[in-house]
Amino acid sequence: MRYAYALTTAILLGGAATALSLNQPAGAQTAQNEPGTIQAVAPKAGAPMSFADLVARLQPAVVNISTTQRVKVNANPFAGTPFEMFGGGQGQPVTREAQSLGSGFIISADGYVVTNNHVISAGAQGAVVETITVTLADGRDFKAKLIGHDAQSDLAVLKIDGTALPFVKFGDSGRARVGDWIVAIGNPFGLGGTVTAGIISATHRVTGAGAYDRFIQTDASINRGNSGGPMFDLNGNVIGINSQILSPTGGNVGIGFAIPAEEAKPIIDKLMQGKAITRGYLGIAMQDLTKDLAAGFGLPSDRGTLVARVEPGQPAEKAGIRQGDVIVKVNGKDITPEQTLSYIVANVSPGTRIPVELIRDGKRQTVNVTVGTRPPDEQLAQFDPNDQDGAQGDDGDDGSSPTGPTATLGVGVTPLTAQIARQIGVDPSLGGVVILGVNPSSDAAGKGLQRGDVIVSANQQPVRTGADLSKIVAAAKAAGRKQVVLFVQRRNVGNYIPVGIAGN
Repeated sequence: MRYAYALTTAILLGGAATALSLNQPAGAQTAQNEPGTIQAVAPKAGAPMSFADLVARLQPAVVNISTTQRVKVNANPFAGTPFEMFGGGQGQPVTREAQSLGSGFIISADGYVVTNNHVISAGAQGAVVETITVTLADGRDFKAKLIGHDAQSDLAVLKIDGTALPFVKFGDSGRARVGDWIVAIGNPFGLGGTVTAGIISATHRVTGAGAYDRFIQTDASINRGNSGGPMFDLNGNVIGINSQILSPTGGNVGIGFAIPAEEAKPIIDKLMQGKAITRGYLGIAMQDLTKDLAAGFGLPSDRGTLVARVEPGQPAEKAGIRQGDVIVKVNGKDITPEQTLSYIVANVSPGTRIPVELIRDGKRQTVNVTVGTRPPDEQLAQFDPNDQDGAQGDDGDDGSSPTGPTATLGVGVTPLTAQIARQIGVDPSLGGVVILGVNPSSDAAGKGLQRGDVIVSANQQPVRTGADLSKIVAAAKAAGRKQVVLFVQRRNVGNYIPVGIAGN
């Protein structure tokens, strides 16, 4: 079995919010890779030249990124075993310090730094990132501010306070070709300033990672800790951001992936400006058109995507797209293994009206769709009522955190979507929040609330988000009440259940 790994070297794990700020770019300093400052390096006949001059110019702009985090761990040595009850008072979670390491690079003289989102994010449930430190090649340390981050593209922008800092610029990854030489610089396993070289193995590699699943593949040696580091062409331009490896062991086996500069730069520009990242959405579940399926439909297997399900009330349904349709072209672009439907649609601005060509009952037809806004990944994720692992609700609350928005009830919740409603067997029009987790020591657990239950109202007031529930609970607590009355729906049965407020 093969595994895709994010490349952050983790000593322990965690995640947090920091203050956001933007400073104006500093003056006229030129980039380390300004045209004319580096003589293009080309391989001599039969063998590559040394990369030493290129590396000497670029390496000062590549940085080490580390975080300090706080993570709760179970102090009971018998936790998760049949002897858990013998742990006594040791069962309460304790907070420990954790760290993680990754790479990044400076893109402006006044200190904007690009890295992967997973480098600066929490790596464990309940962990909190307290500080982010950027260490330059000359050994200087800077405390960094998180300017913006985007989990789906795995990109983040930091800011350090400095002037006249060495920086590099993005190149055109669209001109990269399979077989071109590249140089990767980063900090694998905390070994600062490590340089490796290789060639581009593929330019539009799809790995199954999601809507922004399009990578440059390389055989250059990159490992955990290289995450967020730059991939340079031989002109010194950043054409990719190292992000993942594919390996059966977790170590390098010559298959690494970088986010192409042409995909990364527009997102980074928006993050620097404090803008939200929005993506297009049709509202369908997709299925690969395998050879067997294609044969059954009488279609070629390398073109098109099968519509497995259409979400009620979403753009596809409104445009008349149906389950069983095979979408072959969107906005004039063919659907292929290298140019997937999700990738094309995600890159269309919400609100844009686009033609969608599809095959239904063996006949081609075109419908026009007004593209919607893609919901967060957590909302799109499949919901398993029996899966308690990683169950987090609004603001990452799992119901057990003492500071979570619904911690006073001991439940973690998320808004009920049409997709989740179908999975737990309730009417999508019901409204409410679905329980993701219940603190076993809470009154809610004692009253029988469980993962997959839907809280429709609290104290006769409708609930649509975790924030709604928190406000109602806070108001009840302020009024001196010891309980709130929840209307809870489980499949087709609803009941009023009084639940005690913690601390009252």
